[in-house]
Amino acid sequence: MGKSDFLSPKAIANRIKSKGLQKLRWYCQMCQKQCRDENGFKCHCMSESHQRQLLLASENPQQFMDYFSEEFRNDFLELLRRRFGTKRVHNNIVYNEYISHREHIHMNATQWETLTDFTKWLGREGLCKVDETPKGWYIQYIDRDPETIRRQLELEKKKKQDLDDEEKTAKFIEEQVRRGLEGKEQETPVFTELSRENDEEKVTFNLNKGAGSSAGATSSKSSSLGPSALKTLGSAASVKRKESSQSSAQPAKKKKKSALDEIMELEEEKKRTARTDAWLQPGIVVKIITKKLGEKYHKKKGVVKEVIDRYTAVVKMLDSGDRLKLDQTHLETVIPAPGKRILVLNGGYRGNEGTLESISEKAFSATIVIETGPLKGRRVEGIQYEDISKLA
Repeated sequence: MGKSDFLSPKAIANRIKSKGLQKLRWYCQMCQKQCRDENGFKCHCMSESHQRQLLLASENPQQFMDYFSEEFRNDFLELLRRRFGTKRVHNNIVYNEYISHREHIHMNATQWETLTDFTKWLGREGLCKVDETPKGWYIQYIDRDPETIRRQLELEKKKKQDLDDEEKTAKFIEEQVRRGLEGKEQETPVFTELSRENDEEKVTFNLNKGAGSSAGATSSKSSSLGPSALKTLGSAASVKRKESSQSSAQPAKKKKKSALDEIMELEEEKKRTARTDAWLQPGIVVKIITKKLGEKYHKKKGVVKEVIDRYTAVVKMLDSGDRLKLDQTHLETVIPAPGKRILVLNGGYRGNEGTLESISEKAFSATIVIETGPLKGRRVEGIQYEDISKLA
């Protein structure tokens, strides 16, 4: 019978089987060859290439075991870092995901006999935090990347600075309250006995002290005064109105700033100078500055479609349409021509859209006009290049 056709069901089934995972007992780690059945594995073990690999391994078996152990450790930790980050996860979940790859290094070729031994070794070496529970062993990756450590230090520094600012504001408010109370004498209430001279007199309580007392006083005075007295009161009131109008015509003296105004000015200054280490925003145009992706993408421009975890962006290239997942350290902002629309990425005006008015090449800064938000129409000078970027 001739060889089966390439598109026959049997040939297609064989190709699907060869792509998937096979049984571990029919895998040769030395030759890194996976056999589909026992007969194929037996034929492979009798082959000349396998015998040659065994001779090489017998000369220095420790070298081969160290190589496979190192490969297994590096691939396992890379999967743990990329897939789970610094989250606490069961070691068997990570291992099952690791062995789902067809070309993985098998544990029986390494120095560790079981997954538990490998987990304990990770804890002893300080590569992961491990703890044993009734459900099994859990591991947590320890990220020692210098860039990650730098970001954590910056976040801690920012939190400490915010706490210091809050303490300064609280002390400032207490000082203003103390100064306000120093010039005033606190009135001490005087308690009198509730009594009435005449038993037939009614006792009344006036709850609305301000309005009631003035109304009562005017009514009592009007009832006790005659018509001549009313004329005198009217003339006195007209004289008071003239004096008040003359005093209002004079220029008002400059009032001192209250504590609330000073606090609001401090908050506004704080927002104006506030900066963050994450500047990525969807919809801006950025330029790739890393050479790790090759010359095809170096110095090419793209549009940020999505921001992941504040520091990672999905960028769609303008010329090819490819989508790349990049860290913000591999990107830089794009400054458009004057008159084009931009987005403020950092500082007190962060998140506001505007128009680029002019560029100062000597100071590496720009002048913009805010077009959105409560500060619409404000002209801002001295905005750094890295704080603005072109809108797509």
